Amino acid sequence: MRESTIMKIHYGTALAAVALVAVHILMRLTQGFAESLEYESVLANYKFIPYAIMLELILILLSVHGFNGLRVILLELKQGKTYEKAVSYGCFAAMIGLIVYGSRTIIMTNMGMI
Repeated sequence: MRESTIMKIHYGTALAAVALVAVHILMRLTQGFAESLEYESVLANYKFIPYAIMLELILILLSVHGFNGLRVILLELKQGKTYEKAVSYGCFAAMIGLIVYGSRTIIMTNMGMI
């Protein structure tokens, strides 16, 4: 994939993440802060499907944005075809791992397994 396309994805994920995190914070402000962190309240949030979908989207957007940013930083430190491939594949694998683990947590909580 071309670097310009990757950077457009990077900028798009930043804008979308800011919007969704703002919605997330506004939803938290509808309750008192301490109340929103209570165990039952958190479980209720995960079991509310639209909110769980929003959390999943935030997880994906921030993972893609964060690991792409890390990839760019690491590529600026050193160049070389082998190094660039290793960094790109490593960041991609870490991103997928984080998304899978976070999705597992959201799904298990939504299904009442936690």
